[in-house]
Amino acid sequence: MTTPAGTAASAPASTPTTTLPGGTWTMGGLTVTRFGYGAMQLTGPGVTGPPADPDGALAVLREAVRLGITHIDTADAYGPHVTNRLIREALHPYPDGLHVVTKVGAVRDAQGGWPVAREPDDLRRAVHSNLENLGVESLDLVNLRLGDAEGPQPGSLARAYETLAGLQQEGLIRHLGLSNVTAEQVAEAEGIAPFVCVQNLYNLAHRGDDDLVDRLAARGIAYVPFFPLGGFSPLQSSELSAVAARYGVRPMAVALAWLLHRSPNILLIPGTSSVAHLRENITGAGLALSGQDLTRLDAIGR
Repeated sequence: MTTPAGTAASAPASTPTTTLPGGTWTMGGLTVTRFGYGAMQLTGPGVTGPPADPDGALAVLREAVRLGITHIDTADAYGPHVTNRLIREALHPYPDGLHVVTKVGAVRDAQGGWPVAREPDDLRRAVHSNLENLGVESLDLVNLRLGDAEGPQPGSLARAYETLAGLQQEGLIRHLGLSNVTAEQVAEAEGIAPFVCVQNLYNLAHRGDDDLVDRLAARGIAYVPFFPLGGFSPLQSSELSAVAARYGVRPMAVALAWLLHRSPNILLIPGTSSVAHLRENITGAGLALSGQDLTRLDAIGR
């Protein structure tokens, strides 16, 4: 992160206290741990308002960095503004090597909805709001969020993506990414400006992006699944439960481990508001699955 000059150091040290599963991946010039952290769950119910336990939220963020995580995913729409301000309070000035990834393209309304906000002025406001609330002069990586709550929707991304590319040229953004997009929109973006990651819905049971994962891996582009554990509807599968029982772990541990096995370009950002659950996710993602069990799991979403 690029922080304003002259800020006194107070953030936790970035020296990891454990080895995270999956190693690292480089997105453009950003080398991050493949096991990251998604901050969405640090808000109140429905991703709205402050957390019930603000001190606990700060503790999760600090523990994530203490454990060596260098990839934190957020959005200024979470809360709104809640997660970014918590990240700043917990971690600013940011340790060397820590990268905070945000997204723009939607805002929150009074009813808790996520209305589209992709006009050039909307995107400029969103970028500047992220800069202010995170307390930085430039953003490491900004994902353009398309589609809606139902998933990716067809249509050109050119106008919105060109706006972000312009903000990148101004030095406000280091790298670009895409979120909630179709394969056709990915192809369209390739002709406009380079991007370093795609963030879409993908997990053991939702495998519609299998071909896209492989195509991006061949090009050295990261794929970041949101809702890696199913999101608001946790993954349920008799086969998943059976595999988990054989290893003596919870099914969600197997689901995370499977994602890291699936492809080296997959980066995990599971969210939690609990330090204990954060540690549990890390342990689960490091589970070594047998070839036979990987074959069984591969069949779940196909």
